[in-house]
Amino acid sequence: MDNKNQIVGKVKEIRRFPVKSILGELLQTVSIDKRGLIGDRLWAIKNMNGKFGSGKTTRRFQQMDGLFNYKARYEDTTPIITMPDGTDYRGDDNAVNEKLSERLGYRVTLAREESISHFDEGPISIITTSALRKVSQELGEAVDPRRFRANLLIDTESTGCLEDHLVNQLILVGPSVILRVVAPLQRCIMVNNSQEELKQDTRLLRYLVNNHESTFGVWAKVERFGKINIDDKIILV
Repeated sequence: MDNKNQIVGKVKEIRRFPVKSILGELLQTVSIDKRGLIGDRLWAIKNMNGKFGSGKTTRRFQQMDGLFNYKARYEDTTPIITMPDGTDYRGDDNAVNEKLSERLGYRVTLAREESISHFDEGPISIITTSALRKVSQELGEAVDPRRFRANLLIDTESTGCLEDHLVNQLILVGPSVILRVVAPLQRCIMVNNSQEELKQDTRLLRYLVNNHESTFGVWAKVERFGKINIDDKIILV
């Protein structure tokens, strides 16, 4: 795709995840800086070995089971953590560390990002409705976008995995934000996991492994700051 000034689609959903690897919040508008959505994955649940809670274990991350039972949102700049029983704890209150440790069964703290990034691959993750339609059709039932934990869901009338064709392109989102699409996003077991009313579904990752090189969606770097709103147009530049 190299038609400059072509309208790709529009912003259908904006999702921000104040704490890495737990559920987040749906927004109508958000400010963007070099790091990405302001506050996105700025916090993480950290164990005593300095690794961050995730759906997988790597050099930086430690698999912690049940993280999708927790949810986070912001009140101003303070993350509010909702426990599985619906109780809220402020991120600036040490009680949140005690409660998380109690529920997870080992010592953890809620930690703000410092020198080690909380991102798996890059600042902003993007998926499209056309790619969701393709996977849904091939699996025989609707695939919910929440499974992919993307920051932006682009509504498009195109067919197939449109976002794959945006790699190495610049896109203008709304009146001011410019993103450079860098690469497809590698997917892991987290796409299968249950969350809220969504049930565990082992077919999804298997499908991506067999048909799409284990990727779905793309990640992008921020070239120009600004604000993004629902229904903002997305244009190739």
